[in-house]
Amino acid sequence: MKYSMRQSNGQSGLFTSDQAETQKETTYPAVSFQKTTESDKTRKFREQFYNNVTDEQWNDWKWQILNRISTYKDISRFLDLTEEERLAIDVESTHCPFAITPYYLSLIDLNDQHSALRKTVVPTINEQIVSKGESEDPLSEENTSPVEGIVHRYPDRVLFLTTGFCSVYCRYCTRSHMVDGHTQIMRQHWDTAIKYIRDHEEIRDVIISGGDPLTLSDAEIDYLLSQLSDIEHLDMVRIGTKVPMVLPMRITENLLNIFRKYKPLYLSIHATHPDEITPESSRAINAIADAGVVMGSQTVLLKGINDNVEVMASLMHKLLKVRIKPYYLFQCDPIIGSKHFRTTVAKGQEIIHGLRGFTSGYAVPQYVIDTPKGGGKVPILPNYYKGRDKDNLYLYNYEGKVYAYPDSEEDLDE
Repeated sequence: MKYSMRQSNGQSGLFTSDQAETQKETTYPAVSFQKTTESDKTRKFREQFYNNVTDEQWNDWKWQILNRISTYKDISRFLDLTEEERLAIDVESTHCPFAITPYYLSLIDLNDQHSALRKTVVPTINEQIVSKGESEDPLSEENTSPVEGIVHRYPDRVLFLTTGFCSVYCRYCTRSHMVDGHTQIMRQHWDTAIKYIRDHEEIRDVIISGGDPLTLSDAEIDYLLSQLSDIEHLDMVRIGTKVPMVLPMRITENLLNIFRKYKPLYLSIHATHPDEITPESSRAINAIADAGVVMGSQTVLLKGINDNVEVMASLMHKLLKVRIKPYYLFQCDPIIGSKHFRTTVAKGQEIIHGLRGFTSGYAVPQYVIDTPKGGGKVPILPNYYKGRDKDNLYLYNYEGKVYAYPDSEEDLDE
């Protein structure tokens, strides 16, 4: 089957604002988004700022992207900016583009300058402070990229970078050096990347990432999945995305039909805070699960945002309720200007210790550091090991009590 890839002026994927009037691609309805399933916070936000916008417009993912808040003048309409945010306005350029969908902005408490989600997406002058150990590409992905668009760090799996576009830009983004804030995607490199995957039979797992692949058109997503599904030595395909949290109306029936065609298909969903789990995102995520897609979460540990046990437990519990298995808790990568986001590793261990044993094992993610210079992910655990003697291993349990496990050195030698 051949797929027609829509292109304009060398671009592919989402249309730009000046192309909107001539856009002819069929728009499929969102998955049962209705006023009755809208959160109170979003409803009040719409009444205050988007009273003339119809339900049909608001629930159209393309309308959301075309109407993103992407200038400091625009964001000033909604927020009383802090001094750190105002100072960021005067900076000519930032390390990461700035854009927020109207939907995601509606989740922020506009009257709370310390709102968790606000800190993740509104730039501050702190981003201009370069600290020791920070770099544009801390994971050295460019050094493990054999062809454009492929990162081949591990023996049996590759990262397939398909776009530099996101609907919302997180200020702590690991790939802030490559996202460009525009609709330009790396379509010209797709076939070369796919050929690399096809030619390397040791690869059994492909993670489609970016940017955010679910901001691509339906035809482009279908094309990528169809090409990869034809490669016999692949066992699984994953898509890394934050779309269900920041743009849930993107999960249309047509996109779900595409997902249903390809199995096994996995989604790694970037989840940051319990406030992201809304009636709208829950409906979209459950629809993805109903389509047969297996979902896991990826969360970045962020200072003053989710760095306590109560918030993290709430997030993990809410994820499980919408059938997302908590998967990774990442230590924040040392990108340029990220010091104000990074906690100590001890804080991450403290959070895992506060989850392990006090809640379901399914609710405890694996805490990892993606080591600088391309060393890969290393799991970090609290110290449950007390010591050993000739006959036993001594371990702390979640309550801090010590228990012996029979582990005789003589028996092991036999």
